[in-house]
Amino acid sequence: MTNLEIIKSTYEGASSEENGRNLEKYLSDKVKWKEADGFPLAGTYIGFEQISKHVFHRLATEWTDYKFVVEDYVAEGNKVFAYGTYSGVFNNTGRSFNARVAHLWTLENSKIIKFEQFVDSAPVNAAMQ
Repeated sequence: MTNLEIIKSTYEGASSEENGRNLEKYLSDKVKWKEADGFPLAGTYIGFEQISKHVFHRLATEWTDYKFVVEDYVAEGNKVFAYGTYSGVFNNTGRSFNARVAHLWTLENSKIIKFEQFVDSAPVNAAMQ
């Protein structure tokens, strides 16, 4: 698979479970995952266990219908850029949001070695208040 096909497989599976399996399958054991400063999940996490605990578990338990709709991709060499819109409802407030977002992926030997999120955090934080 090309780098672009690998990244698409983490967003465009038949279900979120399939996307998660594909993500885990292509992650390097030492992947560096950076959630944007100012975002509620801000931080840098190393490896699938930390990512799962600090990002995916929280998204699954604190939000309803949290999703990223990809608008398009840009791929060049070992980098893939996916951009689009986040949306969801924060469970504690019942407030929804839409926020523009981009994900920058870096791959090496068909493995994801780095992820960086760029997001307009203001609408997300407002939904939580």
